Amino acid sequence: MAVPPDPSSVRVPGNWHHFDVRANGVRFHAVEADGRWLADRPLVLLLHGFGEFWWSWRHQIAALTDAGYRAVAVDLRGYGDSDKPPRGYDGWSLAGDTNGLVRALGHTEAALVGHADGGLVCWATATLHPRVVNRIAVVASPHPRALRREVLRNRAQRSAFLTGFLRNQLPRMGERRLTRHDGGYIEQYFRERAAHDWQQTDEFAEAVERNRSAIQIPYVAHCSLEYQRWAFRSQFRPDGMRFMELMNQRLHIPVLALRGREDPYILDHLMTASNRWSAHMDYRQIDGSGHFAHQERPDQVNELLVELLSREPA
Repeated sequence: MAVPPDPSSVRVPGNWHHFDVRANGVRFHAVEADGRWLADRPLVLLLHGFGEFWWSWRHQIAALTDAGYRAVAVDLRGYGDSDKPPRGYDGWSLAGDTNGLVRALGHTEAALVGHADGGLVCWATATLHPRVVNRIAVVASPHPRALRREVLRNRAQRSAFLTGFLRNQLPRMGERRLTRHDGGYIEQYFRERAAHDWQQTDEFAEAVERNRSAIQIPYVAHCSLEYQRWAFRSQFRPDGMRFMELMNQRLHIPVLALRGREDPYILDHLMTASNRWSAHMDYRQIDGSGHFAHQERPDQVNELLVELLSREPA
């Protein structure tokens, strides 16, 4: 049997600097541009989605640094070369991680940018720790209450979202599905959700290869599924009901919501429904992109992110 990849395998060489930072009782692997000390710049914290790691933000690290910001991408709790504790995949703990990371990096506030599960962490942190968040951008990541409501009410969204989500609730079976055939599920996941044009590129092949390897790092498959398992099981428990009650607040900070126009997983009406919980939401669709807009059309996404970051607070 092949030896699983070492966690350090995600420390990809390049024009960036790898370092560790401790927050909320967890050691996080973080990446920023080429080792320069940028703590005097405004912080932008980049949070990846399901089945990935910091590499998801490779295009944004450089672009946002060049625009004058301190862009830091992290491996979320349970992913990549960050710690993989057995617990803490609930909404409160994940928001606490981000709150702690901002302060551990030496800042009092930050802009948060998240994709998919990372975007849900953005919504939660901005709501539960409003003092440390000055704006958020979410990619293919609706507000948690909008997601729950539309999945229950809209048949098309329920069909797009729930099939894989429910399958991953089964203990052990979900982990085996993610890791067998050298992480083949991750390639299927990307191909089902990415637009056709990106799939024909060498960069797509590299992204799939790196993420297939990263999901096989010991305990990553289990931890990544714990995000989804808490999201589902908590709906029937007091902790989940309390979390959703707390999330029923309208944000009054700038919010940029992005969706690839060809995303078959998160549909258009679901993203627009999120404006109920944001007083200042700018919603944009990215042409020629699927679920991974920040990787498929990085130039367009980077331009919109810089526009958000330069906007005066509401």
